[in-house]
Amino acid sequence: MSLDTWLAFFVASWLISLSPGPGALSCMAAGQRFGFRHALWNIVGLQLGVLLLVAVCAAGLGAVLAASHTLFMGIKWAGVAYLIWLGIQQWRSPAAPMVDTGVTSADRRSLIVKAFLINASNPKGIVFMLAVLPQFIDPHATQWPQYLICGATLFFTDAVVMSGYTLLAARVLRALRDARHIRWLNRGFGSLFIGAGLLLAGFRRQ
Repeated sequence: MSLDTWLAFFVASWLISLSPGPGALSCMAAGQRFGFRHALWNIVGLQLGVLLLVAVCAAGLGAVLAASHTLFMGIKWAGVAYLIWLGIQQWRSPAAPMVDTGVTSADRRSLIVKAFLINASNPKGIVFMLAVLPQFIDPHATQWPQYLICGATLFFTDAVVMSGYTLLAARVLRALRDARHIRWLNRGFGSLFIGAGLLLAGFRRQ
């Protein structure tokens, strides 16, 4: 992979990462609830999901998913159901201000798994990767190092952007102390998760 090609992908990675979506929502919800430091576990889960998407495309499984109507629809509706479930859970979150008493190992696992599933159950992300990644891969050169470079680049840019979303929520939204405001904030995040699920339900392969 030439330097010019990598720089082009580097710019594309920032644009991809900055696009608002379920990952950004999960970062803001986690930052508001757990604070910046503890919500970083949520970002770990998201990045594991990003690396999975890159690996799926590199292995050629993304093309299989895009071509198989049954497999595509199965993963798609699993993603829709999961996002709506997250929205309902967010609606039901406690309306009391959070007290920073740390997180348990169960909290960490929950944050990682939930965030990982946000990306892993999103066929739209895989199809999008199929449309973007091949444009930067030289088919005449060994491909796995190129996918490794692209994966590391996307990992870095997405982690930085998601950290920004998390920090914003931890510094601004977590400052709220009125139970009524927190209740409406939770419902707002919940509605956005449900909306993201409904948008995914309307997604069609090109």
